[in-house]
Amino acid sequence: MWPLVATGPPRAVAASQGGEVTVAPGAGTLGRVTLRAGTLELRELRAGAQGRFLCQGLFPERGRQRLGYHSVLLRVLVPVSKPFVRPSAAVAAEGTAVALSCAVREGTEPLSFSWQHREPRGGPSVSPPLGTVGARAELNLAPANRSHLGWYVCTVGNQVNSQASEPVYLDIVYGPDAPAITVEPFSPETGGFSAGEREDVVLSCRAPSNPPSRYVWLHNGSQVHVGQTYVMAAIARAQAGTYTCLAENPHLQTRTQASVLLTVYYPPSGTPSCSATATTDLRAVALRCHWPGGFPPAELRWVGPMPSGDNEEVTGTSVSMATSIQPGAATSNGSSFSCLASHPALPRGAVCGITLWVPAGGPSCAVAATKGDEYVMLRCRWEGGTPAVTLRWQDAGGHFLGDPSPSVAVLVLSTGGSLRGRDFICAAAHPLRAGGAECRLRLDVPALEVESSEVVVLEGGEARLACRRHGGDNLGATMAWYDPREREVTAGTATKYHLEWGQTWLNLTVTDAEWLRDAGTYRCAATNTVGSASLAVRLRVERYPAPPNVTISKLRYTRARTEVRLQWRTHGNGNLTGFVVQRRPAKKLPRRVAGLWETAAGDIEPESRDRRLGGLDPAVLYAFRVLAVNHRTAGHPSEVQTPAEPPFEAYPAVTGAAVVGMLVATAATLLAAHCIARHRNALPRLHDLLFRTAGAQEPVGVPDDAESAARTEDGAGVAPEPPPDASTEPPVNGTSTEAATP
Repeated sequence: MWPLVATGPPRAVAASQGGEVTVAPGAGTLGRVTLRAGTLELRELRAGAQGRFLCQGLFPERGRQRLGYHSVLLRVLVPVSKPFVRPSAAVAAEGTAVALSCAVREGTEPLSFSWQHREPRGGPSVSPPLGTVGARAELNLAPANRSHLGWYVCTVGNQVNSQASEPVYLDIVYGPDAPAITVEPFSPETGGFSAGEREDVVLSCRAPSNPPSRYVWLHNGSQVHVGQTYVMAAIARAQAGTYTCLAENPHLQTRTQASVLLTVYYPPSGTPSCSATATTDLRAVALRCHWPGGFPPAELRWVGPMPSGDNEEVTGTSVSMATSIQPGAATSNGSSFSCLASHPALPRGAVCGITLWVPAGGPSCAVAATKGDEYVMLRCRWEGGTPAVTLRWQDAGGHFLGDPSPSVAVLVLSTGGSLRGRDFICAAAHPLRAGGAECRLRLDVPALEVESSEVVVLEGGEARLACRRHGGDNLGATMAWYDPREREVTAGTATKYHLEWGQTWLNLTVTDAEWLRDAGTYRCAATNTVGSASLAVRLRVERYPAPPNVTISKLRYTRARTEVRLQWRTHGNGNLTGFVVQRRPAKKLPRRVAGLWETAAGDIEPESRDRRLGGLDPAVLYAFRVLAVNHRTAGHPSEVQTPAEPPFEAYPAVTGAAVVGMLVATAATLLAAHCIARHRNALPRLHDLLFRTAGAQEPVGVPDDAESAARTEDGAGVAPEPPPDASTEPPVNGTSTEAATP
């Protein structure tokens, strides 16, 4: 029999007697119990089987039944169950106390506890400090910090086995810490960072915090971005300033910040400018390199040829402006100098260059009149060269006029002074040229020349007066012709004058020259700003020689008395260009007054000696005369004749009657004339009409009375005037001297 002795009296487990085995009720708490030949087997051992087992047996000894027993102590080792961890708080603020407890439901003691800590994002497990209380193990984190954040595992073991708990996450809330700002590209300088304009700049902010921080960027106090990284593409100069990163823990409602000063470097606009000017004494050249603006200012320095022949630095480094004085005598023509510029925003820098040279040739002078010829402008020009040539005006006495100027020098003089015949000199100087140069101007009136000082033309012809001007083109020179009466000849003066002109010449043509009107002295004048000049040209108008005298050889009516046949002869030598036949009524008729001589035929060829004239009034008795013409000179007019009647045959009686009638009429006429002559005062008009008409000599072209003058104004033809020494013959009244033929 095997009793179990635990605490208290033993209780039976199993007994055997003979071949019969009896298992006590309740032995199942020990496991599955079997008893074989005194051997107690406990399978599927239970924790309740632990204790001391006592084996009792009866066996014979010396004939008696002896009771023997033996005890065995049984220890039942229980495996450790899966442990579990209970933190005092799943989320704890940094600096507070946190405890993590590890417990198992079963397991034979003694139990061993161990802790492992793994960071939230992986990494090796570490063992934090341990604290054990009784059968439980506690991990006390006092105070908790951010390093305690992560997964915690508790491992429990005994003599049988060991078990690890499920990981438990402990969240430690902290931060944000003070932000750390990084700048890319990394260009630190005193007080902050720098970047070149147009560069891409990246600002990053990191402030450790749990939960992660919320980031806000401020530029000079104004919000510009939300996020941990602020990217500024092609940064501009206006984006320079103070950038502040604000980090906020939304769980703890805490906030930290940090600031950084960002400087944006930008070069000056454009490129450096190089220039060269002559010094005041004109013996040296001032090289100037100018590149203002930018941040920081550009650093400039001059390099160029030295007397040794090498390119070396000729000036030290300066900002924005660099100047170098080069002696002209020591600098050869064609020397080149360079200004080197450096700036943080320009990795390769910048450069400008200049070459010193002297222009070829020399100065040129010109003069012009301005503002209505009130002023004279002297201009001196010599362009080119580096530096430019310095020009200055001076008078013939060497006194300087005006200020010196490069390339072009202008001097304005008032015409009110005496400028005629004065000389002006433009002096030029260049530092690289050993000797100076100059050009001269003389202010004078134009010089005139005429084609001929005397022009001779026959009356009626054209006279051409030619005048040419030399010089004075730029002083407002003008040309004009004046007639013998000192009147300026203009294009609209008279139709008989014709002007032709060019840039330096002016010709005057006198058309249809007249003997008394157009002859005389003409004057060609040229005027400019400083004075005037003139030349005289004498025009002589000569008359043609007088033509020969003319006599009428035949003058006779036709049958209808509307036409006459006229023939004439010439006497003496003389040139002629044609003939003119004139007519007028031979005597005064009632209510009609004899008028001026009118042209019956003109432009008759010089070879002609006869002419048939029509368009006569049969009721009017006409008188005719003939003149020879040599161009515009008319000869002495012929005798005045009336046309003879046409030839006809009459009977003697008729002829006698006609003769008697004529005698009677003649007598009556003589008596009437005698009466009128004796009574002149009583009959003045008849006296004047009769005797002046019969005896007066009328010059050609003079009207008899007012009615004749009126007809002249109405356009009646007038014969050319005879020469002054020609005498007019009295008109002949009566029949022709040539007898009529039967």
